[in-house]
Amino acid sequence: MFINVLIVEDDPMARTLFEIYLKNSKRYRMAAAIESASMAELYCLTRQIDLVIMDVCTALNASGLEAAAKIKKNFPKIKVILVTSQPECSFISRAREAKVDSFWYKEPSEEGILSIMDRTMEGESVYPDSSPLLKIGTALSTEFSECELRILRELTCGDTDEEIAEKLHLSTWTVRKYVKIMLEKTNFKSRTQMAVAARESGLVIKGY
Repeated sequence: MFINVLIVEDDPMARTLFEIYLKNSKRYRMAAAIESASMAELYCLTRQIDLVIMDVCTALNASGLEAAAKIKKNFPKIKVILVTSQPECSFISRAREAKVDSFWYKEPSEEGILSIMDRTMEGESVYPDSSPLLKIGTALSTEFSECELRILRELTCGDTDEEIAEKLHLSTWTVRKYVKIMLEKTNFKSRTQMAVAARESGLVIKGY
């Protein structure tokens, strides 16, 4: 009996690769392929879905993380594998909190994703040990504290210290202190330079 797979991926090339992998498999069958995570729960409700392979960042700015959390809550028997090419530092921990079965960083390898699918369907939870190591200025991504990363994520939106403080329930003084520390770590001359570098690297992504 085939395992019915829902693919949620807005990148046409990645979606086509997933479809080819499934066609080449004797175990899996594509039930549907959609671009936005906003429709994923509806497909799980109206079709026989056994496994969802879903990108974190999908069309219409829909979060695969949020959709996965809803699916695992309402359809606990459906297995979910989140995939991404973005190294955003919070994705792995948030996927675990959402009770997502497995997490995979995209790579052009049929054997890689099929292995993750097989292990997941057999009841294993497959996660990478850590997010990819990045360099922001002169600092490695592992050198930032959780609080610093939260502030850095807000900085990428161009928010002021006061706005960041309000959003994160911190004092303005605390925000300014951490911004100063991060500038010293990265050796950037301005917060704007640091925010642009962080956003372009994918270390912090706002909105997903």
